[in-house]
Amino acid sequence: MEQASSTFKKRNYKPAIIMITIVINGLVALLAGLPGVENFDAFDVTILPMLNAIFNSFTFLFLLIAFIAIIRKNVTWHRRFIYAAFITTTLFLVTYVAHHFLSQSTPYGGEGFLAAFYYFILITHIVLAAIIVPLALTSVARAWNMENERHRKIARWTMPIWLYVSFTGVLVYIMISPYY
Repeated sequence: MEQASSTFKKRNYKPAIIMITIVINGLVALLAGLPGVENFDAFDVTILPMLNAIFNSFTFLFLLIAFIAIIRKNVTWHRRFIYAAFITTTLFLVTYVAHHFLSQSTPYGGEGFLAAFYYFILITHIVLAAIIVPLALTSVARAWNMENERHRKIARWTMPIWLYVSFTGVLVYIMISPYY
């Protein structure tokens, strides 16, 4: 058994993690500053935020199941549901970028406490969504390299933040959807 582990070659994923983080967060930041395509009418782009919420819902569900699986020490199911969460998060990212490229920003129309609550959720969601990119990628890279203890240390932060981001993504959609 020791011989097999000594032939395992750890890979350096850090450059890829940095590059992916810069590309994703940079693209999202760039889109936030663009006005969106005017008079886009190839399809109803208001369907995209609903797809975002659906993908975020599945991500949340997959992460919860992955968390339960690892608590039960079922690494195989944990891994499968983490991969599923990465897939739905990627699909979310595609529809998010498409929506923000193709449409203009929708202002929140609520007032008072609801507006304060919405903006608190939105701001924490945005900040933590940017942070989750390198955290999630680093977590999976450490798992791939079989750095189990280092994986556990970062996953203790990654899992709750990723759960929060996916849950609040749905909450933001529910709160702003009447204004589309």
